[in-house]
Amino acid sequence: MDLFNNLALGFSTATSLANLFFCLIGVLLGTLIGVLPGIGATATIAMLLPITFQLEPVSSLIMLAGIYYGAQYGGSTTAILINMPGESSSAVTAIDGYQMARKGRAGAALAIAALGSFFAGTVSTFLVAIFAPPLTKIALQFGAAEYFSLMVVGLVSSIALASGSIIKALAMVVLGLLLGLVGTDIYSGTPRFTLGIREYSDGLNFVAVAVGVFGIAEILRNLEGEKNRTVLMSKVSGLLPTKADFKEMFAPVLRGTAIGSALGILPGGGAILAAFASYTVEKRVSKKPEEFGHGAIAGVAGPESANNAGAQTSFIPLLTLGIPANPVMALMVGAMIIQGIVPGPNVATEQPALFWGIIASMWIGNLMLVVLNLPLIGLWVKLLTIPYYVLFPIIMAFCSIGVYSVNSNVFDLYAVAFFGFIGYVLVKLRCEPAPLLLGFVLGPLLEENLRRAMILSRGDPTTFLTRPISATLLVIALGVLVIVLLPSVRKKREEVFQDEE
Repeated sequence: MDLFNNLALGFSTATSLANLFFCLIGVLLGTLIGVLPGIGATATIAMLLPITFQLEPVSSLIMLAGIYYGAQYGGSTTAILINMPGESSSAVTAIDGYQMARKGRAGAALAIAALGSFFAGTVSTFLVAIFAPPLTKIALQFGAAEYFSLMVVGLVSSIALASGSIIKALAMVVLGLLLGLVGTDIYSGTPRFTLGIREYSDGLNFVAVAVGVFGIAEILRNLEGEKNRTVLMSKVSGLLPTKADFKEMFAPVLRGTAIGSALGILPGGGAILAAFASYTVEKRVSKKPEEFGHGAIAGVAGPESANNAGAQTSFIPLLTLGIPANPVMALMVGAMIIQGIVPGPNVATEQPALFWGIIASMWIGNLMLVVLNLPLIGLWVKLLTIPYYVLFPIIMAFCSIGVYSVNSNVFDLYAVAFFGFIGYVLVKLRCEPAPLLLGFVLGPLLEENLRRAMILSRGDPTTFLTRPISATLLVIALGVLVIVLLPSVRKKREEVFQDEE
């Protein structure tokens, strides 16, 4: 009964006119940036963080969540029509989706992707509603030592799931942790790493760092290597899949939903990992594996279901533990902090309307996406013809106005420019910025819980090993690190990274 009462509260919150409006804005923006290659959900949410400061907490989080899972839908459109994934998680969809479009079945491919995503989103949101409350109750039993160990697991997992060099991923996490330490010491009140700059006394501005490292750096990268986008067709028809299509997509959608729901919880890049895993599974279980790469329906239905399910279930660690599973969730943590909300299990008990309103809005948002996306495909096709050099000045102006509006501080604009340059340099050095952002968000929390645990244990470091939950989490972290450091795994990571390049 508690579940139904909570869902009733959530739907009453999510169906208010204001929240429905912001949910609609979120999914439309998410689809738009998913359709336009080179922008991405992470950069867009980073740019929109300043606006959320002016909104009600539940409205802002509903909108940001809509952008995230809306981008998963939109990314498939470009993957299918122009063989250029709008989102990383749609890269697998391009393999068979584009081949279906070349055979004149673009409409069917888009419909299969949309329907598979809708089903996966619905099921995974239901899983969030079921598993979030008990996990929240377990999290309430956590002390400082357990939270420290949990964050160590999150950071190690982000290293494991990052592509490319392990050393570079580790360096990004450490850099993020160091940036998170800038400001005033929480216990002694002494300034640290501020370089004598007064504006740094409260720490680095999260919005400035996020917009710079993801937004501005992404713009610079795209300006350097803009690709000509040739749309396969100006008009897409035949949006209704045939009975044979439905029969062929049924099992892959179920498998993709299960894979995505499980892997989405993992820190690092669950939705991307889920899409690749789903494609591999479908190719292995298929009776006609030779069709993959030549327009196989399972190659579209499985990965699209998996990446959308992964996007939804990545909210579980955020809502229950306050731990971000990926860069977008790290930005969501930042949005909650901006609104004065302390991420973690207390959100469910102290602000149940917000907690359940976000969950209910996922159902509503997925319904909006499937109803709106297919009729608007003609509009998305036209948007694909807009050159990037027309878009980037608008985006830059929007970023600058948004960042300045948070604190009305010109110094924040200099910080955005600086971190934009840093982000671009990191891209050129082939360093993923995602672990950096996770380290930056978790750094202050990691330090606070480390020092609190040491104070409570009177300086005894064995407290992390004598407490069962903490010790278990540290063993898991160590196991993940050992696996990642195995020579065969390291070689495979570097090969995959080179293929992506």
